Amino acid sequence: MSFAAVVLELAIMVATMLAVATLVVVGPRRLATALTDIRARLRPCLLPASVLALVLLFRWGTVDIVIRLERDVIGISITPLLEYVENVVLPINPVVTLQSLQTPELTAYFVFIYIYGYAFLLLFPFVAYFALESADELRNLIFAFALNYGIGLFCYMLFIAVGPRNLVGEFEGLLYIAFPQSGLLTHEVNQNTNVFPSLHTSLAMTVFFFAWYTREEYPAWLGIAGIIAISVAISTMYLGIHWFSDVVAGTLLALFSVYVARRYTIDELYWNARGYLATRINRLERPGRS
Repeated sequence: MSFAAVVLELAIMVATMLAVATLVVVGPRRLATALTDIRARLRPCLLPASVLALVLLFRWGTVDIVIRLERDVIGISITPLLEYVENVVLPINPVVTLQSLQTPELTAYFVFIYIYGYAFLLLFPFVAYFALESADELRNLIFAFALNYGIGLFCYMLFIAVGPRNLVGEFEGLLYIAFPQSGLLTHEVNQNTNVFPSLHTSLAMTVFFFAWYTREEYPAWLGIAGIIAISVAISTMYLGIHWFSDVVAGTLLALFSVYVARRYTIDELYWNARGYLATRINRLERPGRS
């Protein structure tokens, strides 16, 4: 199967899931009302959307530079540390335990969740929060995604680590065994050292935390998002892609991103940072004046 065929299959599947979820969770009337007021709903989201776009462009446009930085300049190899935590510190190795439970049906489920469920989970909130009367949740979600990607990219440059599937021995790369064509997708957007933290986990849990905050508006979405997000986190270990430590770090990253995005706007962070730097510069300049 070619790359184009894999992308087309993914697009059709996710589009179908989005259409069904929009009809069931959002409702055609609420969506139709939102579409009559597109500009007012999207205007508050322009700045965080621009920041997210810049982060993604930087990530995808500087792949070679980032790889050189992480491997030759600032990268710290932490794979042995992750192995030590999984094999010695924890009472059981989560990846080994999960893979010991493998069945064809369970593998098919987690492959579906990792590829299709994850894409649906990230895209549907854009539709759902666009349909709300206030643009606050959509703006906050976009900002939280930008924080996840930005901090994740910095961590990938700082820490060099490979997942269980890259180690010969007790772990299996079930994703590529069960669904070989998935490599056409993952190799386009990821490096095998993009492990700590797990961005699959952080973004999925970010969506789940937002679903919790919007449970009154979309009560059904909370359950759906919870099941998919937790399944995504488990799938990364079951499929041999991430360590348990990566999943924990991804969850903590999600908590931090959601907290910052819901508490501050980009403008507020900018002015706070500017004020702090101005204060520090003034303090440094005072001794010279005297």
